[in-house]
Amino acid sequence: MIVTTTQSVEGYPVTQYLRIVCGETIAGVNAFKDIAAGFRNIVGGRSEAYERELMQARETALAEMVQRAQELGAEGVIGVDIDYETLGSENGMLMVTASGTAVRFSAPR
Repeated sequence: MIVTTTQSVEGYPVTQYLRIVCGETIAGVNAFKDIAAGFRNIVGGRSEAYERELMQARETALAEMVQRAQELGAEGVIGVDIDYETLGSENGMLMVTASGTAVRFSAPR
């Protein structure tokens, strides 16, 4: 399946726009990661624990979006957008959403 942020795919003309598809995930961030991130803020550097959590949440949201497109018989998802939000008391949850348009293509030129 072709998944892209662009509105078209060179050599693959869109023949049918099926519908908007989305994938969502909400990830909790635990206290140990908060402590480690706080320490990193003091001494500088990157928070690898948060980065891994963010990467995993993004991949999960994209995988859900692709699964929903496949259920529609799509061959691709174009115009993909990924959004990030914090939720919950003290912003302890991370929500990642991926959305795009499920499409079918004609044969490549």
